[in-house]
Amino acid sequence: MTKTRKAINFTDKFSKIADFWQPRVVAEMNDYQFKLARIEGDFIWHDHPETDEAFIVLSGRLRIDFRDGAVTLGPGEMFVVPKGVEHKPCAEGEVHLLLIEPRGILNTGHAGGDRTAQNDVWT
Repeated sequence: MTKTRKAINFTDKFSKIADFWQPRVVAEMNDYQFKLARIEGDFIWHDHPETDEAFIVLSGRLRIDFRDGAVTLGPGEMFVVPKGVEHKPCAEGEVHLLLIEPRGILNTGHAGGDRTAQNDVWT
């Protein structure tokens, strides 16, 4: 049986994501998901006690606030937030992100609230 192989085009995928702060799965590898997200403005303080979280900026500038400082990322840069570290992503203008995290992780951690995105939504 022949499998069809097709590259994942980020530009095409982002064109299908209308809402900010609603990550969409574009691929899986083992138990990890690769999620694209459009963000703008401030998110909420949260952590992920069970896992690290990788942020890769594709366009725009992202600041990740911590209780003791911040890191700013531009296009082509990444940062891994260690598990259990409280953080708050912020984007003054629109940012396109690639997130890498285990399947089933909520974007708001255990903080909950109206910014919690539904899991396992593919684009």
